[in-house]
Amino acid sequence: MKALGIAATGMMAQQTNVDVISNNIANANTTGFKASRASFTDLIYENITREGAVTAEEGNTRPTGLDIGLGVRTAGTVRLNTQGGLAQTENQLDMAIDGRGYFTVNMPDGSQAYTRDGSFRLSAEGQIVNEQGYEVDPGIVLPDDTVSISISETGIVSAYVGNDTTPVEVGQLTLTTFVNDAGMRPLGNNMLQATVASGDPIPATPGDEGVGILRQGYLESSNVDIIRQITDLIQAQRAYEMNSKAIETADQMMSAANQIR
Repeated sequence: MKALGIAATGMMAQQTNVDVISNNIANANTTGFKASRASFTDLIYENITREGAVTAEEGNTRPTGLDIGLGVRTAGTVRLNTQGGLAQTENQLDMAIDGRGYFTVNMPDGSQAYTRDGSFRLSAEGQIVNEQGYEVDPGIVLPDDTVSISISETGIVSAYVGNDTTPVEVGQLTLTTFVNDAGMRPLGNNMLQATVASGDPIPATPGDEGVGILRQGYLESSNVDIIRQITDLIQAQRAYEMNSKAIETADQMMSAANQIR
């Protein structure tokens, strides 16, 4: 009887599904977080009777075969890169991307990571960095006596220095896009890494065709839909219970067969 093994694969798949949903719910308030969903594929089939097999001397063939599936497996997790809502913070260093694209961050090991989290700060040297203190690329350093800054929708950073009423342009923020955003690898700390699946990073200027614009004084909220996640959680729980019931039923059938005298 294969039902025990088949149902066990279903229980393991739903356990993974619950793990993914739980992570979505846990990050419902994480800036720039993108929800994920687990995707599944069926396993190989045991062919008992082949489709099209000859059933008579006259050459008649079977219209259908007899195939027994061996269960399910988790194929992967798909990140849903829909736009999150924009929340106003009134912090002049907070920036939200309205549309496609990622900020580029220079990592300590020399590599680059990408993020939708625009919660930026100033370092002791006046450089724009993320919350972990990593430099935002391209590097922008503000003058020592900067009073306030202005960031346009196209990423031009201007500083108001001292008592001057005319701003000084100090740099240009850029964005990066990918052919396959879902193929990026999550690193934690709201950062992603490019992979072979995502394709090479494509530098762009905010406002270019197919690229988002910047909103100063806003942050992008998580795109997690709590109601949808709770619904998916209930469905996963019921599927887990049904697989558990299948194991219980198979066990009862095997017990009944063993008791035959």
